Amino acid sequence: MTNILFLCVHNSARSQMAEAYFKKYASENFLIESAGLEAGSLNPYAVEVMMEEGIDISNNKTKNVFDLYKEGKMYHYVVTVCDEASAAKCPIFPSVYEKLNWSFEDPSQFTGTKDQKLEATRIVRDKIREAVIVLVNRLAE
Repeated sequence: MTNILFLCVHNSARSQMAEAYFKKYASENFLIESAGLEAGSLNPYAVEVMMEEGIDISNNKTKNVFDLYKEGKMYHYVVTVCDEASAAKCPIFPSVYEKLNWSFEDPSQFTGTKDQKLEATRIVRDKIREAVIVLVNRLAE
């Protein structure tokens, strides 16, 4: 079993989307989790754009990465989906085989009308999906 953790600032959008896509595209040989530096609440735009893809994340709970660390969780891969400055604040998990940083825009920072925020969140969603598929294919080799 390969354990993978997706991290962002609040575990409200980017890491939730990455976790959901990895679970959709990967085999059952993976344990996938997501967390944030500080747990927030789910981003309604992320929930909506994932539902457009037939993926319901509306009942997901946000998690704090430091709680996972204190529980002694171990991961083979830790994938940060936030900017590098935020990623640098993440705890160091023992036995991590590889740490990856995918820098995606934060949907909680989008401004404009609801439609503009949804469209910007769709762009992030699509980039996350593409990155996850590349990683799934790489790990399947």
